Amino acid sequence: MAAISAAMVKQLREKTGAGMMDCKAALSECDGDVEKSVDFLRKKGLATAQKRSGRETSEGIVHSYIHMGGKIGVLVEVNCESDFVAKTDDFIEFAKNIAMHIAASAPVGVEKEDVPEDLVSREKEVYRQQTIEMGKPEKMIDKIVEGKLNKFFKESCLMSQAYVKDPNITVQDLLNDVISKIGENIKIRRFSRFQIGE
Repeated sequence: MAAISAAMVKQLREKTGAGMMDCKAALSECDGDVEKSVDFLRKKGLATAQKRSGRETSEGIVHSYIHMGGKIGVLVEVNCESDFVAKTDDFIEFAKNIAMHIAASAPVGVEKEDVPEDLVSREKEVYRQQTIEMGKPEKMIDKIVEGKLNKFFKESCLMSQAYVKDPNITVQDLLNDVISKIGENIKIRRFSRFQIGE
């Protein structure tokens, strides 16, 4: 087993924001491999987030973000379990990052269920026409349309979008990391994005 140095622990802490003991444990578990340790901590964070997901989130903040000299504005409501956590720098920073992400990525809803039905119907129809014009066999059309629709949801729903500051993770991954770090259930409840001329 590899010896775990203070420098390795420090490097892992800087990459993940996890506590010193968690970093040390992850490095021990992964034989000193920093990249494997990052994944180990993320999986642990996901497990922690899933454990907390049923807990009530009745506190939180509404955060605003204005971009491009007033051309784009975002309001986002992020909920947590306690007023104490709502006032912490980590929580406020998370809300700010989410508002900035929404400004940049223009999601249409938080989750798939939030996408308006008329937009889903319109997208389905466009994909169906594209598939027919490509000359695909009739029996494959529905499957192709479903695949394109799933891709649309992945790119258009906030939680499944690649996070703008780190495209290697999704917004859901970021949320899971923050939940494991803060120790409370957190939900991105809703948002509004305004853009001049839209």
